[in-house]
Amino acid sequence: MSDGPIKLDTHRGMAAQKATGIRRMLADAESQAATLRDRQLVIETQLLDVPAASWPEAAAKARYVLNLYAATLGVQDTRHRDLVDAVLADFKRLDSDI
Repeated sequence: MSDGPIKLDTHRGMAAQKATGIRRMLADAESQAATLRDRQLVIETQLLDVPAASWPEAAAKARYVLNLYAATLGVQDTRHRDLVDAVLADFKRLDSDI
C-alpha cells in the first residue's frame, strides 16, 4: 500500500477522462444556473412586492423587464431589438438629466 493518493485518471483512457471532465463541467454549470435562478427569483419578488418610489426606480424596473424581453427576441427580430435599445437609451439619457 502507498501512503499517497492514487491518481485514477492515469489508469483510464483519454475518452473516459474527457467524459469525466465534461460531466464535471455540466454539473458546475447546472449548479451556477440554479444559483442564478434563485437570485433572479429574489430580485423579481422584490420588484413585484416593493412599489417604485420615484421615476428612476420605475425606470429601473422597466429596464429589467425590457432586458428580459430582449433576451427572448430572435436574431432576425431587429425592429423590436432596435425599439428596446431606443427605450433603454432614453432611460439612460433621462437618468443623466436628473
